[in-house]
Amino acid sequence: MQSEKLRFEEEPLQFRFDEDRQPPAKIKVIGIGGAGGNAVNRMIQAKIGGVEFIAANTDIQALRNSHASIKLQIGTKLTNGLGCGAIPERGRQAALEDTERIIELLDGADMVFVTAGMGGGTGTGAAPIIASLATELGALTVGVVTKPFNFEGKKRLLHAEEGINELKEVVDTLITIPNERLLCAMGADALLEDSFRYADDVLCQAVQGISDIITMPGIVNVDFADVRTIMSGKGMALMGTGVAEGENRAVEAAQRAISSPLLEETSIRGARGMLINITATRASLRLHEVAAAAQIIEDVAGAEDTIFGAVYDEEMEDRIKITVIATGFNQGADERPRGMGEYARGGGNVIPLTSSEASKTIDYQLESLKDNLDEPAFRRRRAE
Repeated sequence: MQSEKLRFEEEPLQFRFDEDRQPPAKIKVIGIGGAGGNAVNRMIQAKIGGVEFIAANTDIQALRNSHASIKLQIGTKLTNGLGCGAIPERGRQAALEDTERIIELLDGADMVFVTAGMGGGTGTGAAPIIASLATELGALTVGVVTKPFNFEGKKRLLHAEEGINELKEVVDTLITIPNERLLCAMGADALLEDSFRYADDVLCQAVQGISDIITMPGIVNVDFADVRTIMSGKGMALMGTGVAEGENRAVEAAQRAISSPLLEETSIRGARGMLINITATRASLRLHEVAAAAQIIEDVAGAEDTIFGAVYDEEMEDRIKITVIATGFNQGADERPRGMGEYARGGGNVIPLTSSEASKTIDYQLESLKDNLDEPAFRRRRAE
């Protein structure tokens, strides 16, 4: 094995080592419908790295405005290149019309994010079909969706609930962003256009908070096996994020993350899994900040399994950002979602294509972080 080179500096923390690296996890994000497509555009603008973006829609005009490298028009025969008219069943049928193409695009992915706005036609109807196919292909499948604002009407809210209930059966983890709660964060004077743009930003933060700790360099590099451990078969999840600057920035950001308006009235207490992403510049991130933030979150959540990544982003300047994903509120341990199989393929048989599982997972023990930082992250492992 190639020799390791390690250097530890007191403050700021810097780990430099060479090692035989595993191939990077292949991560794909598919934005479905108008809201999903807007979210993908926002992610591309945010320069989320190490991710392949796909925009899927029945509306050919919306696809022309997409920045995604891959654009998938679904339901051409059904809709003639138009939208689904806010009818979820049409979105479902559109996805069923093009399952072979969807499978072709998602095949080989280790992780698939399915993002959409619930309540309309294309996203609500097609997202469960596309997610089920990703699951059948063996990918770790994470849904990241929004619920409508109340002013969008009862019918749209009802469609959203139905779509969410269907989607949660076929994904490993489902993160639901309630748009109505964004009003609390934005204030009463927010412009209508800004409110929808902010919803796109939150979807972006959810995906980035997870993908960055796999793909971005940092103090603690979390690999894909860690994320699979926390998110596989965990059901509904909650997300909170906080940004702060100044002397007590880490504590303030952690407190904002666990009291985020996005958590609705629900606490992260009782989560079975916890993923924490701490982002700051290389020159500013301190050990005591990492330990303090992790302790605040752990004290509230008390999760059985916790992993965290501390990654570098030089554009953060003096700020620190903490994203918390709490999983496993309503699903049995190690329970994989139900692939939709024959249903998703319109009656044909689907042979599950299970990707190879890692034989080991890394268990980062936050309470012993200080004692363990003299070893590289890849050594802090335990057998399953």
